[in-house]
Amino acid sequence: MDAEDFRRIALSLQGAEERSHMGAPDFRVGGRIFATLASQRQGYGNLMLTLEQQAAFVAEAPEVFLPIAGGWGRMGMTHIRLAVANQDVLAGALRAAWKLRVDKNAKAGAAKASTGKKTRRA
Repeated sequence: MDAEDFRRIALSLQGAEERSHMGAPDFRVGGRIFATLASQRQGYGNLMLTLEQQAAFVAEAPEVFLPIAGGWGRMGMTHIRLAVANQDVLAGALRAAWKLRVDKNAKAGAAKASTGKKTRRA
């Protein structure tokens, strides 16, 4: 797999769109990032996961997944080694990141609707 495969699969997810953050391609749903290609020169795609999801992916396939260094990794941000991943693994990981963002967006929208107040973006 490579950056173009990552892009193709990310954009196949319902409501996904490509934008740019700090000069790097990112993938959003509902205007919020779920994945990026900020590390594509190093051979990685980046996934926005929970710490629990990150731990499960890394435990299952440590040759494919690793936490991003520093604070980002301690928040669940995870590299996927594109050259090592196969289509099913890449699609499943992107789907997990996308679903997490969709669920967070829905939760934020429900909280906003129930209180009639603006909520902080998750």
